[in-house]
Amino acid sequence: MSLRIYNTLSRTKEEFQPIDPSLIRMYRCGPTVYKHMHIGHAKSYISTDVVRRYLMHAYGAEHLIFVMNITDVGHLADDADEGEDKMEAQARRENRSPFEIAAYYEASWLEDLDRMNVLRPDRMPHATDFIRQQITTAELLLERGLAYVSNGSVYFDVAGYQQRDLPEGFVPYGGLSNRRSEDQQYGGRIAENQEKRAPQDFALWKKAEPEHFMQWYSPWGWGYPGWHLECSVMARYYLGTTFDIHAGGLDNMFPHHECEIAQSQGAYDAPFVRYWMHVNMVRVNDAKMGGSAGNALNMKDLYKRYDPLALRFFILQSHYRSTLEFSLEAIEAAASGLDKLRKAIVRLRKVLVSIPANGAMHEQPAFLAAFLEAMDDDFNTPVALGTLFEGIGQLNKMLESDNRDLGMLHAFADAFRLAFDDILGLDLFSRELGGEGEIAGDLMEIMIGLRQEARARKDFATSDAIRDRLKAVGVVLEDTKEGTRWVME
Repeated sequence: MSLRIYNTLSRTKEEFQPIDPSLIRMYRCGPTVYKHMHIGHAKSYISTDVVRRYLMHAYGAEHLIFVMNITDVGHLADDADEGEDKMEAQARRENRSPFEIAAYYEASWLEDLDRMNVLRPDRMPHATDFIRQQITTAELLLERGLAYVSNGSVYFDVAGYQQRDLPEGFVPYGGLSNRRSEDQQYGGRIAENQEKRAPQDFALWKKAEPEHFMQWYSPWGWGYPGWHLECSVMARYYLGTTFDIHAGGLDNMFPHHECEIAQSQGAYDAPFVRYWMHVNMVRVNDAKMGGSAGNALNMKDLYKRYDPLALRFFILQSHYRSTLEFSLEAIEAAASGLDKLRKAIVRLRKVLVSIPANGAMHEQPAFLAAFLEAMDDDFNTPVALGTLFEGIGQLNKMLESDNRDLGMLHAFADAFRLAFDDILGLDLFSRELGGEGEIAGDLMEIMIGLRQEARARKDFATSDAIRDRLKAVGVVLEDTKEGTRWVME
């Protein structure tokens, strides 16, 4: 089965057909670095990481470029281009400069992502590094009559954009989220903005008040870029005018991703993205998790109690498009399940170390084909994990059998390494046995040899003592027709 991706734009699963199979181009909205990461963020980034890893498996790591931005300016407190820049507000609370805030929390985010084994992006641009390019794009939209200047700020004219005939393949404003721009009216969460012609218009460039710390000079005076414009500019710089996949949280679909589409199509006269992927949210007691809700669970606090990879394993038990109900009991269960998986893999590896390879090979285990089929079905990690647990069950039966098929055991090890480590990122094979495992194997061969010598001279007391003492420390000797082998209990 070919890879199928649920495209938010079409609301259907579509066969993935990259623009250029020799280079898959993927972008995801990165963090606004003004607070520590919480478990809701973790779900989004781990889910995207698995998508990226699977594409690397399917097409080759050298045939994928993955870009994640860092938002370090311009993300205002609400959706109507009102309120304080989140970086500036946090800087005031902590009595630091916004640049210090950005550097501190970016380091915090990357540390948390590293601990959960999320791969670093191929490119990680910062919004503050692309000020000139953002000004240039705003100027282009003004030249095309799709933006206007008001009191030193520049706004995208959504109504003017909608009145134009869009070529085939272009997405109207609201086409991603199925919202009509005319439904946006002042009132409720949208405070009236006298600078705008209409409430749905959004900022490409904001005039900076004198006290605003982060500001740059532009043709319209001192200011800073709009949040939506940042992603369009950085994505295009690294991935081109039209690229394959744009991922992000479901809460960013509107207005952020709608604005990205409109301004990108308006500026560059080309479709923006082929496949849109949105990760659903984490809920606590049936409520969305988030900083504003006051129920966000900081990752650094969770790390004090749980293995970061157990948290990753917990998240992978939910499909990326499904909500994930958070509970400490569920994480405890995930930690226990991950521990059992680790023990099974360690046992397998020790057996392979203890038995000399004889060149025997075996066909790919059936569970791996089922795993890949589940991943081809819109990265269905819950089903994929189920196939791997079936494989673990088969493995345990083989390890307990007197007639072990060495070729099959090696095939199982290769399949588990691909699935658990390369694609799911759980690193079950990361604790390398290496030299320590080889030394253990050599020592065991010496012990087995000493026991055989004792038996040959009919010193059964010594032979039994060696067997019993090894068993006391968890090493079981098994006498078979092929000779004596050892396994860890």
